[in-house]
Amino acid sequence: MTEIYLIRHAQAEGNLYRMMQGHWDGDVTELGRRQIDALSLRMKDQPLDALYSSDLYRTRLTASAITRCHDIPVQLSQKLREINMGPWETRFFADLMHEDPANMERFLFSPDTWKVEGAETYADVTARAYPFLESLAREHEGQRVAVVSHGVTIRCLLARALGLDLRDTEALPICRNTAISKLIWNGGKFIAEYINDYAHILPLGSSAWNSTEDLRGEAIDPAENREWYESCYADAWRAAHGSLKGFTPELYTAAAIDHHRRFNGAVLRILSGEEPVGLVDLDTGRGENAGYGWISLIYLVPQYRNKGYGIQLLARAMTVYMGLGRKALRLTVAKENTAALAFYKSHGFKILSTQAGGLLLMEKKLGRQEQP
Repeated sequence: MTEIYLIRHAQAEGNLYRMMQGHWDGDVTELGRRQIDALSLRMKDQPLDALYSSDLYRTRLTASAITRCHDIPVQLSQKLREINMGPWETRFFADLMHEDPANMERFLFSPDTWKVEGAETYADVTARAYPFLESLAREHEGQRVAVVSHGVTIRCLLARALGLDLRDTEALPICRNTAISKLIWNGGKFIAEYINDYAHILPLGSSAWNSTEDLRGEAIDPAENREWYESCYADAWRAAHGSLKGFTPELYTAAAIDHHRRFNGAVLRILSGEEPVGLVDLDTGRGENAGYGWISLIYLVPQYRNKGYGIQLLARAMTVYMGLGRKALRLTVAKENTAALAFYKSHGFKILSTQAGGLLLMEKKLGRQEQP
């Protein structure tokens, strides 16, 4: 008999940003690191003989929860990787649901029928991952093994191991970050002792998983949407400074038109369904030679503020600039805008200097800053 603990990775950037992150090798979030701490405590007194992990960063770092408390090496395998999403990699969920709703519905609710040219299918994932899992069960007869992998891959493994239908989301859910599913291999077959056990992250509260809706973005020409653009900027200015003193809409609209001409997608309208709820304005020319990306404006309508939506707008800027090869993000924040300061600090921005008019220059490094 072999006991296998299938563990999903901790919260990674793609989970937080609400985008596809199959083979995209992003970082683990601050919440994800706290989940790893909780997982380590959960597994501390659990005897283990071997540890395997996907070779992607989010699983490798999650596997460190085990190596903290068990003197066993982590053995890496590409066979445990997440599904390769092909052209859907780093695409935002809501954008895909708007552009290709039928296929997105298949991905969510009929995954065995989902297919995108250049991407793996669920059958492909099962074909590479399940034989590896079965080989581990045979190789480690009489032992306890931890296996750290990904949401879709674990679903494929559980479906094949237990004879479950991938469409049965009740019996076969997408496991939460760092959730554990325990399989017992006995007599040449698997049985499940439990699936998707995440009791160890419950003390972290409801923030342990994303409960906000997915927002989508569409590129706009600010010249054709001048009135709406200026109304957003005016509201953002008022929220930051307490009044419209010093606000010159013509200046900011002219700059946005230039941003749009320089880079299609620099100015994005953010929508909930068909309702505009926000704006992202990027100046891709500024900082190009110095290797950083400049955010001119991130704006949300009042009813969407302080509810966890801001990160989806910030993620738009991050993915644009990572795609352009920039190594950092910069912006300015009015020092009296305490809510914005707290938001940016919570997502890794640091103050570089104080500029004229009491504006604080802030910067966030892009990409992983450490290795597991």
